[in-house]
Amino acid sequence: MKKEIVINETADQIRIAITEDGRLAEIFVDTPGKERMVGDIYLGRIARVMPGIRAAFIDIGHKQDAFLHFSDVDPNIDEYSSLIGEDESEMDEDDDDDETVTAPAEQGTQQQGQRYQPRGRGFPRPPQKDVNLDRGQSIIVQVTKEPVGKKGVRVTSKVSLPGRYVVLLPFDGRVGVSKKLYNFREKKRLRRIIRSMLPEGFGVIIRTVAEGKEEELLKNDLEQLIKTWREIEKSLKTEQPPILLYKDLSTVSSVIRDLFNNEVQRVVVDSRRLYKEITTYVKWFSPNLLDKIEFYRGKQPIFDVFGVAKDMQESLGRRVALKTGGYLVIDPTEAMTVIDVNSGRYAASKEQEQNSLRTNIEASREIVRQLRLRDIGGIIVIDFIDLDDERNKRKVYEELRREFRRDRAKSTVLPMTEFGLVQITRQRIRQSIMQSFSETCPVCAGTGIIQSRATVLTDISGWFGRIHNEGHGGRFFRLTVHPYVAYYLKEGRPSHILNLMWKNKVVIKLEANPAVPVNSFKVYSNSEKREVTEDFKPSAN
Repeated sequence: MKKEIVINETADQIRIAITEDGRLAEIFVDTPGKERMVGDIYLGRIARVMPGIRAAFIDIGHKQDAFLHFSDVDPNIDEYSSLIGEDESEMDEDDDDDETVTAPAEQGTQQQGQRYQPRGRGFPRPPQKDVNLDRGQSIIVQVTKEPVGKKGVRVTSKVSLPGRYVVLLPFDGRVGVSKKLYNFREKKRLRRIIRSMLPEGFGVIIRTVAEGKEEELLKNDLEQLIKTWREIEKSLKTEQPPILLYKDLSTVSSVIRDLFNNEVQRVVVDSRRLYKEITTYVKWFSPNLLDKIEFYRGKQPIFDVFGVAKDMQESLGRRVALKTGGYLVIDPTEAMTVIDVNSGRYAASKEQEQNSLRTNIEASREIVRQLRLRDIGGIIVIDFIDLDDERNKRKVYEELRREFRRDRAKSTVLPMTEFGLVQITRQRIRQSIMQSFSETCPVCAGTGIIQSRATVLTDISGWFGRIHNEGHGGRFFRLTVHPYVAYYLKEGRPSHILNLMWKNKVVIKLEANPAVPVNSFKVYSNSEKREVTEDFKPSAN
């Protein structure tokens, strides 16, 4: 598989695209005011403890308090609280560096992601543990998920510092190796090297990219992380919560740190500033990769040349075409994301099962690609085309699981139900691409639908009917509506606005204003020289 990293810098954005075989697989965006927060470490203060939902809210100085679930509370919390005022030789600890760009800082979240399954038959609740947290208590936390919508960031007290080759665990004495490193002798060599230089009380997860690396590289990486942690400890003695203790790398640097390896054919960047920054960073941790970094000098936009712009535009659409003639419809809701698979064309009865299977298999590949590209997390339900043969249902399920191996986010896939539904949970870390590249529509408020103009006319008619029934003294009014509604009120012979005046014995001057929502209106009394809309709204009873 041909893998490339394409980086584009504009006046107000930095965009990093990961392509696989020439197709966009992932996109990361850095925008002023929306800087990356995952991996940042704060000294916070517990604002509220909510035993009912087994969580606490932490004041870290943001507008919204951070969410800390009890499952993300480090069992050694008492040990590191003193800073404020088991080494298992054959244990494999998965740092998931090949599964999420900021995985080391998200260790606790990913463990939680494995537990995050639909509850019901066959899904017992995870074991609960006692957690002692007090309101007003100071606590060190690390961001594991970006804020989404009205929700604040999610944090963990299982703090870790990610490096290029290792992840430092300040309060965990374990030495683990990524599960994606399969060579037993290499695992043993890496453990031996790390243990020989690891200070007492610290733990480490050895990342996949450490395979085959010299001792000096590992030592430099570890020493730099320990130095960073000592600086954090020093600041803990003087700072008061809430305060930022450690800012993780920028999006560009973190992508290069976590994703740039021998599997990547090249990194192409169109910004001279970022090119120098990246080459300086790579020269420090992996000089052998320098030849793969290219500065783009072309006149055409870099994303156009690599086909990224087209794929990005597609990722914002609701409908995604399949090569077989079928298509996907992707609908995000408040609670989950629903994906519908459609055949798009009629197939003869005798071929229907095979055609449906072919479309479902192709849809499985595209669905996983779209989930990665759009960075859709949480609960996902897929409605596949109906299959009668249980073996074919199994093939679709296995294809989904196979495709998810490319995904760095934690996911759980359940077998297809008798109704052709597949349920998935996928780790959510940052805002989806839809949230990053779009805003809520000010007209429909994100619903995708608005009241019909006839309904708005009914509301206006009811408003003037109440004036007429109550014997309001004024007869001259100014009605302000959206231009879309104003055009409708002028339609008909006689027009709707004339009928409204005759029926209620009033004179109305119609005014179009695009600032007024489509499903609303404003009425001003000429005699009282003020807005009277609220005076004659329907009563609560």
